[in-house]
Amino acid sequence: MAKKDSKNKTDAAQTSRRDFIKTGSSMLVAGGAIAGSLSIAQSAHAFGSDQIKIGLVGCGGRGTGAADQAMNTKGDTKLVAMGDVFEDRLKQSLRSLSSRHAKQVEVPEDRQYVGFDAYKKVIDSDCDLVILATSPGFRPLHFETAVNAGKHIFMEKPVGTDAPGIRRVLEANKIAKEKNLAVAVGLQRHHEKAYVETINRLKDGAIGDIIFCRAYWNSGGVWTRNRSASQTELEYQMRNWYYFNWLCGDHIVEQHIHNLDVINWLMDGPPETAEGQGGRQVRKGADHGEIYDHHMIEFTYPNGVKMLSSCRHIPGCWNSVSEHAHGSKGYADISGGKIYDAKGDLAWSYGQGGRGGHQEEHHDLFASLRNGERPNEGDYGAHSTMTAIFGRMATYSGGHSGKGGKVLKYEDALNSEIALADFDKLTSMDDEAPVKPNPEAAQKQAEQSPYVVPMPGESITI
Repeated sequence: MAKKDSKNKTDAAQTSRRDFIKTGSSMLVAGGAIAGSLSIAQSAHAFGSDQIKIGLVGCGGRGTGAADQAMNTKGDTKLVAMGDVFEDRLKQSLRSLSSRHAKQVEVPEDRQYVGFDAYKKVIDSDCDLVILATSPGFRPLHFETAVNAGKHIFMEKPVGTDAPGIRRVLEANKIAKEKNLAVAVGLQRHHEKAYVETINRLKDGAIGDIIFCRAYWNSGGVWTRNRSASQTELEYQMRNWYYFNWLCGDHIVEQHIHNLDVINWLMDGPPETAEGQGGRQVRKGADHGEIYDHHMIEFTYPNGVKMLSSCRHIPGCWNSVSEHAHGSKGYADISGGKIYDAKGDLAWSYGQGGRGGHQEEHHDLFASLRNGERPNEGDYGAHSTMTAIFGRMATYSGGHSGKGGKVLKYEDALNSEIALADFDKLTSMDDEAPVKPNPEAAQKQAEQSPYVVPMPGESITI
């Protein structure tokens, strides 16, 4: 089910906490400007009033949204190339973007690229910045290629689905820094004024010493896409990408990353250990692939602070998408922008507004480019993604590393050799899918899925 790969194995682990602190805490946005001690080459070319040409890789809903938001920014922008493995998605995205930005979309047929190599053609086009928004498993390959081509990059979260992919991103990001390339990651809460102000107050001691945190993404779930008779197994999985770990990473990685990222932001880096549990209560059958519908994890940070992490996709239950911190002098509803004193009385509230991060992250990125600044969010984007992968590894394994039942450690997870797919070798929908249906597994799992579903205590690989 999984393949081993030692590429970029050990060195990337050494860039963890120190690099997270340097980049994650310095890239906060306040008042529309980048705050903190950015490493900016003052002599870097500023686009100013010049046109910034955009290439789009991945034309689904998020890619279309990101391109739309990029063209909403101040200054001259133009979409000049688009690529997707599916032609119908590209055409739909092109129609949508053209209807909203008729004068800014110039993508003739010879710059509409379809297939597994479409990303290369978009990156090789005359674009200044490339938006990477395919299913997350492809992100490390696409990011590395864009960095090597010297393009500025906006990449959606998560930035990978396994540890070798995250190490690949970290290594490529070193080169991005050397080349003075802008790298933005779609963890948009860093660009919402309400979040920035709340986190800054907590770091300044508004609730005293942080002693405990909670993070939630509990909801009713997302779409499924049924199989059609004409699809190969690989095409079916890529159309229904949310339910396969090699493409999505499980919903803890694809969605809950946002909440985990906020706590990492507050704690100045990723957790040190994790143990947890999860499973499939309502997800059954082929359309739900191999991922869980609930995860519950206890993360512990190096300073001993614990975070309770909960994410669930089950209809009809209590829902919450939020982050909370408890301190020696009070409590904070981080997502709500509210701070309470030790008696439970409201001590501070951000008030209305300060949201809209999906748009603000593009306003900030393009403003920085025009000012000659080159922000880089790659390291904290990678470590927040790895935190979510770390959580998945904990729930799938039952919280142990396979080494005498010891609790799983972040550095061990980051150095894992397990690669969920060889993305570089996929060239056609007729290729063999990295995950294969298993009729025997389906019988054993009482109609849970025709795919092998990880079982805690047995599966310690992903």
